[in-house]
Formats: sequence, C-alpha cells, structure tokens
Amino acid sequence: MQTLQQKFFPSLPSRPATLLRQAAALAAFCLAAVAGPASAGTAQPGKGVRVTVLKSSLAEESFQTVLVMKALQQLGYDVPPYKEVDYPLAHMAVASGDATLIANHWNPHHSEFYKAAGGDAKLSRKGVYSAGAAQGYMIDKKTAEQYGITHIDQLKDPKLAQLFDMSGDGKADLVGPNAGWGGEAVVEHHLDTYGLRSTVNYVQGNYTALISETLARFEAGKPVLFYAWTPHWLGNVLKTGQDVVWLQVPYSAMPGVQAGTDTKLANGKNYGFPLNNEYIVANKAWVAKNPAAGKLFEVMQVPLTDISAQNRLIHQGEKSAADIERHADAWIRAHQKTFDSWLEQARAAAPR
Repeated sequence: MQTLQQKFFPSLPSRPATLLRQAAALAAFCLAAVAGPASAGTAQPGKGVRVTVLKSSLAEESFQTVLVMKALQQLGYDVPPYKEVDYPLAHMAVASGDATLIANHWNPHHSEFYKAAGGDAKLSRKGVYSAGAAQGYMIDKKTAEQYGITHIDQLKDPKLAQLFDMSGDGKADLVGPNAGWGGEAVVEHHLDTYGLRSTVNYVQGNYTALISETLARFEAGKPVLFYAWTPHWLGNVLKTGQDVVWLQVPYSAMPGVQAGTDTKLANGKNYGFPLNNEYIVANKAWVAKNPAAGKLFEVMQVPLTDISAQNRLIHQGEKSAADIERHADAWIRAHQKTFDSWLEQARAAAPR
C-alpha cells in the first residue's frame, strides 16, 4: 500500500528520519546556491519586480505559499522570504500596497477581512487555488454512538455536555479556532444562537497545542470535542467515520456578512459552516501592472488531498523551512507538466 508520501510526493526519497533531518539541514545550508526545479520557458516578465508575500502563522499554510513563491521566481520576480501576519492585518496590508499577496485567503471564511480591506476595489481574487474545504465540529465516534450524539445542540443537555469536560467545571470544553482566524466569530455566534453558553466552554488559545492535547485524550480513550477543517494533518490521523464524526447543527446560522448563508451541504448534512475555497489574493493595482503574475494567481490549482498529505509530513516532524522547500520542490517535480503550464499561461499574459 502506498504511503501518503509516496502517493502525493513521489519525488521525496523514502529514507530513515535521521537521514531526512540531515538532508534538510544540508538543504538549509546550501539553499542560496541551489536552484529550484527546472521548468519550461525562459521569459522573465517579472525581472526587477519585488514581491512581498504574507501568510498566517499556521505551518499548515506554508506549503501552498512556497509553491506560489517558486512559480513567481521562475517568472523572474524578486521574492524574499514570506512574512507572518495575522489574517485581518494581512488583508489590509495587501489592499494598501504595503504587501503584494497572501496565498491563503479562504472564501467565505475570510469574507469579513476581505470586505474590511476594501473588497474588489482594492484586491484581486480570481481563480480557485484549492476547492471544497470543509469545517465544523467533531467528536469521537465511540462517544457519538454510545450516547446517540449527532447534533451540536444536544450538548444543551448538561449530562451529555459533561462527557467532554476537561477542566472539571461540569461543562463541555470545545477546542476552537484562534482569535483572528475568522472561524471564532462563527463559533461565538453558534454558542449564542443554539443556546449552548450555559453548558459549553469555548477553549481558545494555541490551536496546534490544544489539538495535540485533544489527540492525546482521544488516544487515552477519552471523549473529545473540537473544531476542525480540511485540509489539515489531523484528518489523516483521526479518520472521519472511523475515529471521529462531524456534528450537525439544527439550522444554518452565520454572522456578519455571511448572515443568511445556507450551510447545508450537497449530501444533505449541515455542519454549520459553508464549504470554502482557497484563493491567492493580491493587490489589485499591482496585478494590473503585472498581468503575468495575475494570470499565474488565476490558474494555479492544488488539490486539498495534496495539501493534507504535506500537512501530515509537518505533523511527523518535517516542519523546518528547508523541509517545506523540499516538499514543494518534490511536488513540482511530480507535477512538472502542470507547473510548467501555469508558467506558460502566465508568460503568455505578459505584454509584448
């Protein structure tokens, strides 16, 4: 049976972990002298143009960002290392021209940030980078089946809520998204709308650390309740339908600019959040001056399954900058024709 690495990153050698770490260290040392993967064409429409790339602090979004950066470099753009900025400020910086792009804009998840930054008047958002990301609330399958829990509003029952008590106060502890992610506003709205405030605590902090604790609880056989999304490494560890299940909401209820959105999915289930698409969002005026880059942002597409597979490698310890570079280079080599087609389309869009 193929491993995730073999299926989605066949160019990565299957070596012992120690050798991989040594290779990563060597790559980091030699990075300035090592060229990226080869690509067709030589036109450099971005020569002399500097690009400022922003991303969130989530390690799970580094891979997608680095792929965009490598494509821009092939077009001749000057692309320094990305800067980590929270989503709201990142959108504002791109809109104002203080930065060029973010490759991890989720629509409609970040619609409030997009609107606040000026929307379509200031920002360019064309072409879906990765499509069909789900999010919502999950619990372990064992507890769901034992107590017949299928909907989040069932936790209004103090006896059911107490099953997920981690702090000892008798209330369920829901591990949720960090402040500034966008999802926290939806969670807060759901707790009010579905009448869960008296029985459910919103546990918020460092999501990565909290979800690691949640995984440890699951492995110890204890009930777990948490917010999750795809693509994320957790989905490759806790299998939906096998280890964990999505909880439904009683009805659609979204806050702010998403008010009135129907969150029911095509399968008839309603997890409380609409499906999201990932976009590369750039400064609109900059894109107008750089049509090659604009076309690149429009045509780049990476499957969610590939992102999840790379995220699993991060969870397994391959999370250094050199590791991410290596993952991106391996993905490009495994999909060279696709990568080259993006560059060809971008070059064709450049003024002649």
